[in-house]
Amino acid sequence: MVSLLLVSGLVVAAFVGYNIGGSSTGVAFGPAVGSRIVRKVTAGALFTLFAFWGAWTVGRNVIDTMSDGIVPATQFSPEASVGVLFFSGVALLISNVYGVPASTSMTAVGAIVGLGLATDTLNETVMFTIVSAWIVAPLVGLTIGVVTGRYLYPHLDARFSFGRLSDPLVQIDRSGFVPRPRLNRHVPPRDVVGSLLVLGIACYMGFSAGASNAANAVAPLVGNGSITIEQGILLAVASIGLGGFTIARRTLATVGDDITDLPILAALVVSVVGATIITVLSQLGIPASLAVSTTCCIIGLGWGRASRVATLAEIAAPDGEPASRTPITTGALGSPPTDDDSPAGPTVGGLARGEDEDVDGTDDVSVPPIGEEEPEDVTAESLFDPAATGRIVALWILSPTLSVIGSFLLFTLVL
Repeated sequence: MVSLLLVSGLVVAAFVGYNIGGSSTGVAFGPAVGSRIVRKVTAGALFTLFAFWGAWTVGRNVIDTMSDGIVPATQFSPEASVGVLFFSGVALLISNVYGVPASTSMTAVGAIVGLGLATDTLNETVMFTIVSAWIVAPLVGLTIGVVTGRYLYPHLDARFSFGRLSDPLVQIDRSGFVPRPRLNRHVPPRDVVGSLLVLGIACYMGFSAGASNAANAVAPLVGNGSITIEQGILLAVASIGLGGFTIARRTLATVGDDITDLPILAALVVSVVGATIITVLSQLGIPASLAVSTTCCIIGLGWGRASRVATLAEIAAPDGEPASRTPITTGALGSPPTDDDSPAGPTVGGLARGEDEDVDGTDDVSVPPIGEEEPEDVTAESLFDPAATGRIVALWILSPTLSVIGSFLLFTLVL
């Protein structure tokens, strides 16, 4: 019976990792694939490699916390391990049905909390630290986004532009006896640097995803001693990689439609901020959501960009003219609109669909001072549908809550 439960646990763990790989690969490498820097197969291979690196190094700390920190490792019986992993898999299923990037970390922790409450073994100190990080991390992402959007983003946007590659960045040179890869000679040096930057940040996000998410798939099995932490990492990364090579192809293909209005520059900013926050928390052994942190950073960027129409004094003044008539929205990350109302700079979605033409660097890098920008220039596009955003936030709160309740009822009434 135990062996059957162990096999069931391994299968459920692989299923959770498979779904994590399918969703996380698209998030990390969507811009790189959409702008034709790498192909989908290459994206899957790079994501698997860097996810393994993140899980094998920083990810151990998260596995330790989730396997023996929230509740004692002795609580992870084979039945309990399958139950905890089941709720993580259900959360992923719900998120896929509604098209919402649910936080697997928060839901997995919720299932463990339910176990701890049912057995009266919850480590309240550790949970206080984790919940505090869940509150602080999005606020940090939001704050960095606001500061960057208000003071730095317009200058970066004026000086850097990302063109669209008509051919892949790396080509195979077959002129010699042994074929060897080389950079496309027709790509301008500026686009090579930009492309390598996009690719490097995608790999960094893969590292962060592996560090944070490997524990979600295998922590209960490591906690009960069914597998070692090294075996757990290999199982998690293998299943994550399988998802990256298979179902992630669909998410990579549709990522352009999902983030059409997000310029590549903004995507790079939020990727760096979100991945850094999660990497730091993973180093501290705290499981946290990459999706929540990056989304809050996007909102902050939009608010910060839109707030440039008024100075701080005008915003603070209750009857300040600019502040009173200027809406501060999240739809202000793009460049000023062109004559046909399309964004001036390329977006991830446009590149993925091949709609945006090559964008040349501009010599005009002047940025209007704060308080002198026109409202129509910083509210050129809308990134968020309020109804959709509300649904996402609601599911982010609902998924871990249901996980706690369902797990508690399961371990109280059944197991």
